[in-house]
Amino acid sequence: MASTESHLTATLLVSVLGAVLGPLQIGYHTGNVNAPARIIEEFFNSTWRARRNQSMSDHSLTLLWSLSVSIKDFGALLGSLGVKHLADSYGRRNSILIANCLSVAAACIMFASKASGSFEVLILGRLVFGLFCGLVMSLNQLYIQEVSPTNLRGAFATLNQVSLASGILIGMVAGLETTLGTKSNWAMMLSLSLIPALTQYLVLPFCPESPRYLLMNQGEERKAETALLRLRGHADKVSSELEEMKDEAAHTLTRVTVRDFLRKRSYRQPILIVLLVNLGSQLSGFNAIINYSTKMFQAKFDEAKYLTLGVGVVNVTFTLVAFFFMERAGRRKLLLIGFLSIGVCNFLMTIVDSVLHLVPELQSLQVLLVFCVVSAYELGPGPISWFIAAELFDQPGRPIAMALTSMVNWGGKFVLALLFPPLLKICGAYVYLIFTAVALLAFAITWLRLPETKGRTFDDIAEEFRGAEGIPLHNSSGFNTFA
Repeated sequence: MASTESHLTATLLVSVLGAVLGPLQIGYHTGNVNAPARIIEEFFNSTWRARRNQSMSDHSLTLLWSLSVSIKDFGALLGSLGVKHLADSYGRRNSILIANCLSVAAACIMFASKASGSFEVLILGRLVFGLFCGLVMSLNQLYIQEVSPTNLRGAFATLNQVSLASGILIGMVAGLETTLGTKSNWAMMLSLSLIPALTQYLVLPFCPESPRYLLMNQGEERKAETALLRLRGHADKVSSELEEMKDEAAHTLTRVTVRDFLRKRSYRQPILIVLLVNLGSQLSGFNAIINYSTKMFQAKFDEAKYLTLGVGVVNVTFTLVAFFFMERAGRRKLLLIGFLSIGVCNFLMTIVDSVLHLVPELQSLQVLLVFCVVSAYELGPGPISWFIAAELFDQPGRPIAMALTSMVNWGGKFVLALLFPPLLKICGAYVYLIFTAVALLAFAITWLRLPETKGRTFDDIAEEFRGAEGIPLHNSSGFNTFA
């Protein structure tokens, strides 16, 4: 087996940081629509009034706002369908740069919405940006996982989520009335994602392509060796890692179609794990808090926007905690802690929200529980759900697995963003029981099915699932696996 220890080099660091400028943009457009919601809703209403000589009904305005928020996630769901084609046709790095064009176009479209007096233009801009989201969240993980050494792979993959959470916080700050979330500046606020988008074009073209893609997809051993040398800095590490890749290539298919992916026996258990971990992550309540926290707090607190900002700070803090613990605690343990904590917190939120009208003093406890849900999500389910598929599948199946990850993640976000406001009106506090059930189901699946992937090569992990018959085994590391 190849040596898994490797040191950080400047080229590796720049490559990873250049890639995570994409999630920074996604986070920014997730956080910046929260605080100025009423201002943008008024823009919708005034546009409608100018056309129809009457205001929108509250119900119609709520539905239109829900569509505006969720359309990004629907676009991302569509964008996910292009992950495999881009990644295998143009390479991991080049695909990120191609997808970035969509972000640039979307920022320009959203900026033009106010000047054109059309809320449809704003919705179109968020749809185009959604296409970018669906592509880049999977392409990034493919690139980062394949350029990183085994001992840093999980930590670097978590940087994707650190960047996303940082973008959310920056978006929340930009959306405040004291900054750019005003009647005159909100359109400019929506265009600021151009800064990281254009910066990525200045950095990423000078970073190496994925060595795994060059060797195993393109058969370019010399180019793969050159890329590895730039990333690792030592010739001895390059030769051992190249040998590991060749060994993996010797017993994997060169090409896997979607039909092969769904029918291949050794992929069945990983597909089940990826589906349920990602659905558990997206439907456990976190995204409802991020998208609608200001409205959730507004009924009970005068300074709701600043409590929402607190959500953003907690979000960033615990992604950093996950970054430092990912290679120490491992993926499995962090997922179990995260899902169990989310389930408990959502159950407690049901109780607190149900009796809040009787005991108003519990408002502070409700805020604390919201912060706990956010911290538990970012400790494990948030970052890990995005990259676990890249670790569970071999090289041919990895792009399709990441496309599946993106589809499930963004599909879950879309459904939750669209349905949470009406569900909250219908179910009230009991909506959190749905989140509790989803989180506990994900906990059970993780406990029963997910092997630990920390510190193991891609080939070593894939070996557990080759020829899988679904017979659980208990290995020396103390977790269930399949052979």
